[in-house]
Amino acid sequence: MLHNSDESTRRTLFFPAVKPSESISKATLFNSLLSLSKQISNFKSSNFVFVSNKRNVNNTLRFIQVLKLFLEGLRDELVGFDKEGKSVISPLLDLHVALQKVNFLLEDCTRQDARVWMLMNAELVGRHFRALFGSVTASLDGVITLCCDDEVRDLGLFLIHQGKRARFEAQIEDIWASNLVKFALGRFESRVIPDPSELRRVMSYLGIKNWADCNAQVKFLEEEIGSGIGPAESLMGLMVYCRCVLFDRLDGDFKRVVSKKYSSKMSYLNPDDIKCPISLEIMADPVTISTGQTYDRVNIVKWFKAGNLVCPKTGQKIQSIDLVPNLAIKEVIKQYCFENGVVFPIPKYMGPSKTRNFNQAMDLIAQEANKMVADFLSLKLAMGTIGEKSKAAYEIRLLTKRSVFNRSCYMESRAISCLLNLLFCKDSIVQENSMGALLNLSKHSQNKPIIVNNGGLSLIIRVLKTGIKMEARQHAAATLFYLSSVEEYRGLIGKNPEAIPSLVELIRVAGDQGRKNALVALYSLLLHSSNHFKMLEAKLVPLLIGLLGHTTENNEDVIVDSLSVLAALAEKPDGARAILRANKAMDVITRIFTSPSLDSSRIGREHSVSLLLTMCINCKGEVIEILAKNTSLMRALYSLLVEGTSKASKKASSLISILHEYSERRSIRSMPRALPHENFIPVW
Repeated sequence: MLHNSDESTRRTLFFPAVKPSESISKATLFNSLLSLSKQISNFKSSNFVFVSNKRNVNNTLRFIQVLKLFLEGLRDELVGFDKEGKSVISPLLDLHVALQKVNFLLEDCTRQDARVWMLMNAELVGRHFRALFGSVTASLDGVITLCCDDEVRDLGLFLIHQGKRARFEAQIEDIWASNLVKFALGRFESRVIPDPSELRRVMSYLGIKNWADCNAQVKFLEEEIGSGIGPAESLMGLMVYCRCVLFDRLDGDFKRVVSKKYSSKMSYLNPDDIKCPISLEIMADPVTISTGQTYDRVNIVKWFKAGNLVCPKTGQKIQSIDLVPNLAIKEVIKQYCFENGVVFPIPKYMGPSKTRNFNQAMDLIAQEANKMVADFLSLKLAMGTIGEKSKAAYEIRLLTKRSVFNRSCYMESRAISCLLNLLFCKDSIVQENSMGALLNLSKHSQNKPIIVNNGGLSLIIRVLKTGIKMEARQHAAATLFYLSSVEEYRGLIGKNPEAIPSLVELIRVAGDQGRKNALVALYSLLLHSSNHFKMLEAKLVPLLIGLLGHTTENNEDVIVDSLSVLAALAEKPDGARAILRANKAMDVITRIFTSPSLDSSRIGREHSVSLLLTMCINCKGEVIEILAKNTSLMRALYSLLVEGTSKASKKASSLISILHEYSERRSIRSMPRALPHENFIPVW
């Protein structure tokens, strides 16, 4: 079959049909048409029980089923017209494109996670059905000329007649349900709580029966923001409200519902690989040019318009300025943004109405809906049962993961103090979600003092040390990192006798994510001078050296973060001496610096050369002598001098000078001294 639908990259109500080549074999084209019609006919009627435009969908299915019979009857006459020219194949090509689009539209109508979206775009969907039926019947006008058999011809004429008289009007039920939704949105805009009974009627009409169904709608709408088709932000605000207020029980396992849509393999991705080589920003709309290089569309178009007909990265001459969307890279970027809490960039060429996004400029309806949700969840945290508190903590964790606006909604409520109290809970899931919610809230600058002033530091450190699950402990480490962005709090955290040792212990026992969280927290705490000795006392140095000694077992982030902490410790003489005394420390550090595996990380190489340079300065001859014996070190330094950042190049240059000076002094000392002047006795 020629048509290949990719649901992972196609937006709803966009139909990227591909017209087959006119040189295609007629038999191949005809078989593909039959395959498409069969695929459409195989849609089960049960999939359309809770869809809008139900009548239009059913009429379309019946029409395509008859069309399939017509094509099967026409197949027997294929030999008779196979010798004809373009006038014969052209209507078949048009019919193929129309059937592709019908298939796309029906796929959208059956999406369980897009039911609210399709309801509110019911009129647009109806227009699509009308347009596609027009395309199909127009194609059939040309195909009908191929018929020799009277029965097949009559069937074709019947299809054309049915297609022309078909009406695609909005259903009364859809109008009723969409009006209820619009009324609820209007209530949000007026800052009035909508009637729960009316919302339940809409949910029932759409077959949204539980929390998971509602959450699926939220996730879909979040992805649709910026498409420019409809009010995705407002609808998402409504569905978030419904999810939190109407459904009082979480369905299924927490781990399944917390969005793990994307693989943790993204943690191994180098962010530089998803940045445009021109702007050095994460690409919003990656496209590939004829040289095989990928750029953000807006940047490469601007480059070409300026008259540059060479590839910006390779310098190769451009054979064609055609741009091919790189959907694979775009999906990777979405995964990376989702896992790291980064807002997926909106293409800059989109109009003002399309550039708003959930984090930056939610519309008024979405804002008011989320404020009402915050009030509702805060009340449940304060006065609800333990089950209601657990669900509220989980909802706050979800809602504040990526939304700056939502984090601010909980600033003046009692939610933070209630979440802190839940950290005492013996239920591991409640503790984990409360700690996860506090982690997200701690990213907002105005929430930091609220957490600290409510005794949060001691409670978070307690979870860090004795949390029931490792996930809660690593959330606690990350929370300390965000709180330590305030200078005063760095000192307060360090004064707690269990804080730094617990972070060090987490590095010892946790996985990659826990280690990373602990390392960045320690690095931030090192910015307060009083914490330096406490880290040495906690035996952090030998632990990090041991970690670096097993580089093949750790991902690059852990290696880079370990190097950054060691480089910060080495800035003081006692820290440098502690590193020097650690078992095989210099061998490990130089091996990592000269290893080709670190070439992909500019930051890692910069931390390495910074560490080596600081060790030379603070430990002088003892370290310099060790480095001078390493024959591969100088080659790596010269490579960094040429290819590294300006900061790394300067440090590499300084280290090269130190090593050259040492070698010159050593050479001078090794030269044989001149023979002493002898007193010759003259012979007469």
